[in-house]
Amino acid sequence: MTLHDIIHILLINWKSIIKLTFGTSVVVFIYLFLISPVTYNASVTVLPPAERDQISGLGSLLSGAEVGDFLAGKFAPGNSQLFMEILKSRTAAEYVAEKHNLVEYYDCDNIQEATKELQEKLHLDLNKEGIITLSVDVTTNPIPLIFSNKDSAKHFSARLSNSYIEALDKINREKVSYRAKRAREYIEQQILNTKIELDSAEFKLMEFQKTNKTIALPEQLSSAIESAAKLKAEIVNTEIEIGLLEPNLRPDNKILVALRKKLSELQKEYKKFDMDTDDYLVGFSNVPELGMELAKLLRTVKIKNEVYLLLQQQYYRERIQENRDVPTIDILDVAIPPRKQTSPRIIYSTFISSIFILFLVSLFYVIKEKKITVFNLRKDTK
Repeated sequence: MTLHDIIHILLINWKSIIKLTFGTSVVVFIYLFLISPVTYNASVTVLPPAERDQISGLGSLLSGAEVGDFLAGKFAPGNSQLFMEILKSRTAAEYVAEKHNLVEYYDCDNIQEATKELQEKLHLDLNKEGIITLSVDVTTNPIPLIFSNKDSAKHFSARLSNSYIEALDKINREKVSYRAKRAREYIEQQILNTKIELDSAEFKLMEFQKTNKTIALPEQLSSAIESAAKLKAEIVNTEIEIGLLEPNLRPDNKILVALRKKLSELQKEYKKFDMDTDDYLVGFSNVPELGMELAKLLRTVKIKNEVYLLLQQQYYRERIQENRDVPTIDILDVAIPPRKQTSPRIIYSTFISSIFILFLVSLFYVIKEKKITVFNLRKDTK
C-alpha cells in the first residue's frame, strides 16, 4: 500500500475519524476533570549555609577558627548536599509521619509502611547555588468533587512540606549539639590536665623564688619567654585540633595532613628558643645557670597559663553551642497552599490524548481498508 493509498483512505473516512477522535477526547476530558484523583504539592525552599559557614574546614582551622566549629559542621563544605541526605532519610520521614498521623491517612498497617509511602511522594531539588526545593505530593480520592476536599488537600501538602523542614532542623540541631558535647568533653579533660600542670609549675616557681630571693629577668628575656609561651600555646591548640579530628577523618585527609604540617613547623620554631641563635633577641642557652632555671620555670608557667586560657575559651564556646536551641536552617520561602493542581494537567493531557487517539483511529481505518482489499483480491483470484 502506497502513501497515496493511505491518504486516499483517510480522506474518504475523515468524518468518522474526527467523530471518533472527538468523542474519545471528550471522554478523556470528563474523566480527568471529574473522576481522576487530583494531586497538589506545595514547595518550600531552603537557603544554603551562609557564606561564612561555607569556608572549608582547612581554611577555617588554619585561619583561627575553633575546631569545635568544624566538628559542629559549621565549616563543612557541601552542607546543602548533607541537608538533602537528611531530608531523604527514614528519620526525617518518620518525624513527619508521626506528626501528621500518616499511618491512618495512608491506611497503612504501621509507621514503616507510611514512611515508605511518604518518601515515594517526596520531591527534592538542589540547584547550583545550593538552594534546596522540597515538596510532597498529596493526592485526593477519585471523583474529588464529591469524595474529597480540594482545599484540605492543598493545605495538607503545605503542612507536610513545612514539617519536613522542621525535621531537618531538629535532626541538624541534635547532630550539632552532639558534636559540640563531644568537643566539650574532650576540651574539659584537657583543661583538667592543664590545670594540674599549671598548679605544679606555679608551685615550683614559687619555691624557686623563695629559695633564691626572687631573681628579675632581663627585659629581652622576658619578651622571648612571652613569645615562646604564645607559640607553645598554639602548638598545644594544634595538637588538640588533631586529637579531635583524627577519630572522624581518614589519616590521609587534607585537613589532618595540613594540621600535622603546621604542627611540625610550629615545633621547629619553638625549638629555636632553646638554641643559640640570632633569630630571637635572646637565646635561652645564653642565660646564666640560675637565670636559666628561673626562665624555664617562668616559661612553663606562661605556657600553661596561655593554654589554660585558650582551653577555657573553647570550653565555654562549646557549652553554649551544646545547649543552644536556635534554628539551624534558613528558609527562603515557606510552603503555602498551591492555587493549582500538579496533576492531572487536564488541557495538556487531553491534547496529547487526542493526538494519540487520532493516530490510532487513522491506523485502524488504514488496516481495515487493507484487509478488505486483500480479501477482495483473494476472492477475485478464486
